[in-house]
Amino acid sequence: MSGDAIRRQSGPFRAGDRVQLTGPRGRLNTITLEEGSVFHTHRGILSHDSIIGAPDGSVVTSTVGDEYLALRPLLTDFVMSMPRGAAIVYPKDAAQILLVGDIFPGATVVEAGVGSGALSLSLLRAIGPTGRLVSFERREEFARVARGNATAFLGAEPANWEVRLGDLALELGNAVDPGSVDRIVLDMLAPWECLEASSDALTSGGVLVCYVATVTQLSRVAEAVRATGCFTDPESSETMVRGWHVEGLAVRPDHRMVAHTGFLLTARRLAPGTVLPQLKRKAKPEYSDDDIEAWTPGALGQRQASDKRARKAARQAESAARRATGAPGQPEPSA
Repeated sequence: MSGDAIRRQSGPFRAGDRVQLTGPRGRLNTITLEEGSVFHTHRGILSHDSIIGAPDGSVVTSTVGDEYLALRPLLTDFVMSMPRGAAIVYPKDAAQILLVGDIFPGATVVEAGVGSGALSLSLLRAIGPTGRLVSFERREEFARVARGNATAFLGAEPANWEVRLGDLALELGNAVDPGSVDRIVLDMLAPWECLEASSDALTSGGVLVCYVATVTQLSRVAEAVRATGCFTDPESSETMVRGWHVEGLAVRPDHRMVAHTGFLLTARRLAPGTVLPQLKRKAKPEYSDDDIEAWTPGALGQRQASDKRARKAARQAESAARRATGAPGQPEPSA
């Protein structure tokens, strides 16, 4: 589908739009609007036609008089509720990636792996219709999930997005020209395996962003980036978000918070032939082959999504994509 088919995320509700309904007790339900359809709850029926044509942020009434607030889901709402084949990049980390990676309109961006498409949606918004996003994914089921989720949210698969099956370390040279990529984001178990291909593809001054879950991964990728001699000294961080309860004078931190989800490491590509000036630092401790072995993917102990779960998520994402594009699909489940 062409980029012209991408659905606007504003204006009156239209058939095919996703709508987030907030009921009397604060319960959320998300539906896809279809002319002539109804949404069944345990307390009455809500007609889709009563929502179509209404402004975003309207209140609609069910057959028993219950009021529902109708809003288009924000990207963060969609990401947190969409079908998942693999763990997602949380919105707090996606926002940091866009900023520390300096993702800009018109940029050529490469990511690996695509997972369930959460980060892909944020990257597509940031680069705009004039940019280009190339996403690598090793597992076909995850690629299907990502395409389905993107189509369900946007109303069409963007023309400037290419999802390639395969290993970035082996296939990146076939997808882009050397020195033509502005930004590379690696969300994978062993990003150090992709550093050579990434350094060849990045333009001088381009940004490399690695998203890893564990301290051992962070340590190894940082040392691997330094060892290439192609990048600036890497910088590392993590992001934590704590909400607050605010009602009158009852102001306190929430009892729960979104704490550690992953580490971000960033570095910039040096011009070819440039030697980075040595920084004065304390002597780093030595490490042995046994330490390196402890850093291998098999020793990290990360959970892998099962094939059954990935296939189920792919079916759910593709079903949502069909409903969003007007193709025949399954009716919305009752509340």
